[in-house]
Amino acid sequence: MHETIRRVTSGASRPIDSVALLAVSKTFGAEAVLEAITAGQSAFGENYLQEALEKMRAVDAGLDAGLDAGVGGINRAAHIEWHFIGPIQSNKTRPIAEHFDWVHTIEREKIAQRLSDQRPPNLPPLNVCLQVNISGEATKSGVSPENALAVAHAIAAMPRLTLRGLMAIPEPTADSVLQRAAFRQVKALFVQLQESGLSLDTLSMGMSADLEAAIAEGATIVRIGSAIFGQRDYS
Repeated sequence: MHETIRRVTSGASRPIDSVALLAVSKTFGAEAVLEAITAGQSAFGENYLQEALEKMRAVDAGLDAGLDAGVGGINRAAHIEWHFIGPIQSNKTRPIAEHFDWVHTIEREKIAQRLSDQRPPNLPPLNVCLQVNISGEATKSGVSPENALAVAHAIAAMPRLTLRGLMAIPEPTADSVLQRAAFRQVKALFVQLQESGLSLDTLSMGMSADLEAAIAEGATIVRIGSAIFGQRDYS
């Protein structure tokens, strides 16, 4: 997948190191994550808090065991990044603030404030993205584009958060022209926020089915699951 991203990025006339891969490991066990780590992947996305916390502990134990056993490809000094990419309930903010490096799915000031207040002082500020409902879907989370500027500035002022950029999941379509049009809207909003004085560097957009369109329109993080780990079994 890294090679695919490099190829697509180069084809879009962008620097090959300008797009990062976030491996979406939800529903897959620690063994799959450890295998990905030995292959060179270091950033993982999780949607479900309890599953994620249990997986983090198992991955840490697996890394320690692999290092003790001299397993090739494991560098315990390398930092594994954990990204929360699921919906956030108020009663789940503390463990998210305590255990994750990134949160992509902030859509309300209240949630952002709780994460800032609950981020431990011994950790660096939590990297966050504002989720935007760019297609206006009633069933999808995210702030409206019209409200994004005010919410983004409020989040940027919170002391234990670092607002990095925007995250979006446009309405699914197999039409690459429509895919690119939606991602272009996200990029335009991103530029608008930058021009308002916000220092942003991240566009988290694009998944397995539309990563080429996302990269063509400026994605800096693509969230890929099934193309790495295979089809999910939700049973």
